[in-house]
Amino acid sequence: MIYVFLATGFEDIEAIAPVDIMRRAGIEVQTVSITGEQVVKSAHGIGIASDLLLSEVDFRKAEMLVLPGGLPGATNLDACKPLTDALVKHYKAGGSIAAICAAPMVFGHLGLLEGCRATCYPGFETELRGADYTAAIVEQDGRIITGKGPAAAFEFGYTIVDFFLGEGASQPLRQGMIYQELVEG
Repeated sequence: MIYVFLATGFEDIEAIAPVDIMRRAGIEVQTVSITGEQVVKSAHGIGIASDLLLSEVDFRKAEMLVLPGGLPGATNLDACKPLTDALVKHYKAGGSIAAICAAPMVFGHLGLLEGCRATCYPGFETELRGADYTAAIVEQDGRIITGKGPAAAFEFGYTIVDFFLGEGASQPLRQGMIYQELVEG
């Protein structure tokens, strides 16, 4: 199970596009509200109904924990102690994590990026404590996937699909979603 955590002010496309892509690939993914309310307001004021509340998550089933960026979404994720505790426990137990835009700062603050390649939204690289900042659109280093920002949301989702289903597994999705035409010009 992949859990995508939603905090008030999350970046719409960074949450919805990867969830859509993972579900199209047949990967089991659920959205999780950290607010205590089922509906979470995005950075652009769109209310999204989450699948679960944080208190309902069974972290024993978690294969990957995903953090969309956006402001103040990423800072709200960073301030959520039950979530940050779960992230550390999950990663130290061998689980995978992913974050995009400003949200990789959460991993940086927790020391999870020490010695890893990572990317994030420009200006947040100073928050990636111990990381080798690459400025790539998407960066994968072992069990950690990071994305640069809103325009990286599709590539971020495809990278997660390839991580779980094998290299190249996202190709049919890329073609079917007309993404390949976009990047190949």
